[in-house]
Amino acid sequence: MRVAPLPADQWDEAVDGALSSMSPERRKPELAGNLLATLVRHPKLTKAFLRFNFHLLYGSTLSPRLRELAVLRVAHLTNCEYEWRHHVRMGREEGLTDQDIDALQRGEAADDLDQAVLRAVDELQSTAAVSDATWAALSEHLEERQLMDLVFTIGCYGALAMAINTFGVEPDSETHAER
Repeated sequence: MRVAPLPADQWDEAVDGALSSMSPERRKPELAGNLLATLVRHPKLTKAFLRFNFHLLYGSTLSPRLRELAVLRVAHLTNCEYEWRHHVRMGREEGLTDQDIDALQRGEAADDLDQAVLRAVDELQSTAAVSDATWAALSEHLEERQLMDLVFTIGCYGALAMAINTFGVEPDSETHAER
């Protein structure tokens, strides 16, 4: 672990301000989870990141199911166990089956849209651009704002996976429900 979670006795007003958008429970050190407890070592960054991440989780034009499909593919490709564990649970809540989750690890999907989403993740992770063919396939199903939200979702969770993996954030126990 390169960046340890901030000990509870060091949580101060800056940390509380960084987490002001979170529920009161998530603002408690014992319930925040390892990722938030690590991120709050940099309160200004945490507050800015959470605002962006909340849009992707709660304000996006992308369906929650497609969001979770994309995030799980990112987590798989980046070998981010922390992200994987949290988003398997969230993906199931949004309708992804165990078969869907197994298939996405192989880069396979049951329908054209899901397959295009997986290709978009693969392309963005490898070349930082979505190919014309994949963009066209996505455009058959998604509107412009959905396409934009998809690209930013993949990018955000890719960056988050990089941070988690680099900082050495350890997966939470099963009692934490961090997103």
